[in-house]
Amino acid sequence: MNFISTRNAAPAATLSQAIAAGLAPDGGLYVPDALPPARDLVPGRDIADTAATVLAPFFAGDALEGELAAICREAFDFPAPLRALGTPGDHVLELFHGPTAAFKDFGARFLAGAMTRLRRSETKPLTILVATSGDTGAAVAAAFHRQPGLRVVVLYPDGRVSPRQAHQLGCFGDNITALRVAGSFDDCQALVKRALNDADVQAQAPLSSANSISLGRLLPQMSYYAHAALAHRAATGETLNLVVPTGNLGNALAAILARTLGVPLGRIALATNANQVLPDFFAGGDYAPAASVATLANAMDVGAPSNFERLRWFYQGDDAALRAAFTATRVDDASIREVIARRFRDHGEVHCPHTATAVKVLENLRAQGERGHWAVAATAHPAKFESVVEPLVGRAVDVPPALAALLARPAHADPIPADYDALRERLLA
Repeated sequence: MNFISTRNAAPAATLSQAIAAGLAPDGGLYVPDALPPARDLVPGRDIADTAATVLAPFFAGDALEGELAAICREAFDFPAPLRALGTPGDHVLELFHGPTAAFKDFGARFLAGAMTRLRRSETKPLTILVATSGDTGAAVAAAFHRQPGLRVVVLYPDGRVSPRQAHQLGCFGDNITALRVAGSFDDCQALVKRALNDADVQAQAPLSSANSISLGRLLPQMSYYAHAALAHRAATGETLNLVVPTGNLGNALAAILARTLGVPLGRIALATNANQVLPDFFAGGDYAPAASVATLANAMDVGAPSNFERLRWFYQGDDAALRAAFTATRVDDASIREVIARRFRDHGEVHCPHTATAVKVLENLRAQGERGHWAVAATAHPAKFESVVEPLVGRAVDVPPALAALLARPAHADPIPADYDALRERLLA
C-alpha cells in the first residue's frame, strides 16, 4: 500500500517513509491511496493481537510488515477495559491505563517501536517534534525516553495545561527537552509544522513528528476501538456506538477508520469543549479555524484541528456527506463541572474533564431518544486534573502508580516565545 498527501502535490510514499517523515513535503497529511475493503473481524486474545490483525493491510508489503506483531506486543502491554456506567446500556472505554495515564500512550508507544526499527541503520540523530495541549507530549516523551539516536522536543502552551500535565512534560530529561511556549496550542502546532517544512533545518537536524498528523500515531489508535467493539459484539450481539471527546480529531478519526475497515461500530458522535470550530461546521457553517479558548478540558483546546484535513479528504471534499455522517456537540465548563459532581454523587463515577464532556453528550443523546449500547472514550485519568476534579467530588483521587512515579521526579521546562526563529535556534543548537 502506498500513501499520498491530502494536498496531492507530493510523491507517493511507503508506510515506512510516511511514518519517518511525519508530514508530507507539500505540507499535507499522509493518507492511504485506497482504504482496505471492509472485512469480517474477530477479537484477538488481547489488544495487541487485535491490533496486529486490524493494522495488517496497511503494513502489507512494507519494510515493517514482519515487525508488526512485535511492535504491537511491545506497545499495547496494558489494558483498555470497557466498563458499564451507572445507566443501562452506557459504558466507558478506559484508555488511561498506560504509563502516562492518557490514551496517547497507545499511539506514542507504537510510533516509538516503529521509529526505532526504521532507524537501526541510521547514524545521524533524529529529532521528534511534538506540540501538545496536555497529554501527547508526556506520552511521546515516555515512549522515546533514552531511545538511542532519537531526541524529542515537546512544545506546550505555558499556563494552559494542568499542573500535573506540566510536571510530566518536564520530568524526563536526558534526550527529552520541554519548551513552554508563550502562546496557545495552535501556536505550538504551527511552529512544529513550519519546522517540519523548513528544508534548511531538515538538512542540518533531521526532524519528524509525533503528533496525530503522524500515521504512526493515528493508525494504531484504531486498535482499542476495534478490540472493544469486537469483544462487545461477541459477548452481547450488540453494536457499540461511540462518543469521542476530541480536539485535534486524531482519536475520532481513528474510530471512523476502524468502522470503515469492518469494525462493528455504529454512530460516532464528537464531543468538544467551548472551542466550537467543529460544532459550527457540523451545524452547517463554514470550516473556520479560530483562536483557541482555554477550558477545563485543556487537551481539547484546539482552534485549528489538523486532522480535519484528513477527514475532509476521506469524504472527497463532500461537506454535505460529512455533516450527514457525524454530529459535534459543544460542552461548556459549567456543564463539565456539573457532570463531574453529579455523576460522582449519583453513580460513584469519577471522570476527568474530557471524559465528562463526552458523558454530557451521551446524556444529551439519551434525552433525545437514542437507543442501543454506547461507550464514551475516557481519554485521561482524573488524577491528572486533581485541581478540577477533587473539589467537585469532595475527596482525593487516587494516583496510579506509574503517574505517581513521574510526579516524584524533578521537572524543568525552558520558556520560549511563540516565535519560529526562537524554535529554529533551539533545534539547530
